[in-house]
Amino acid sequence: MNKIDRRSALGIGLAAASAAMMKPAAAQTTGYKDATPWPGVVVRAYDGETPSIIPGFKTVSMRDVIMQPGSKTMGPPMENAMVCHITEGEMRIEQEGKTLTGKKNYVWTCNKNTKEQVYNDGNVVAIMRITDLKA
Repeated sequence: MNKIDRRSALGIGLAAASAAMMKPAAAQTTGYKDATPWPGVVVRAYDGETPSIIPGFKTVSMRDVIMQPGSKTMGPPMENAMVCHITEGEMRIEQEGKTLTGKKNYVWTCNKNTKEQVYNDGNVVAIMRITDLKA
């Protein structure tokens, strides 16, 4: 058996202390909740709603819409105003009778009651980040 010097003992002690401080994996929180409202579409709502300093809006929150190739959202009216940003991929956006294509880093807005449907016509996953502005 090899001798353990002070440096090794300190390292082992720190590793053991760190392991003792870690929560078990099952008890750790993710910081978000996933829902699958439509086939191939995951809506990831991040924890936390923060007070807004923008006049007319009480709170702000964030979520991602993760769309597999060939998937689409339904077109319900928007429940609140929002800013949308494509962080990955490309999407076809049909908003209030107009069609446009948004590529990575495209940004647009929706107001309350705006009718919009989004399609991932591409062959890679597309992600739309939404900042919800709630009155």
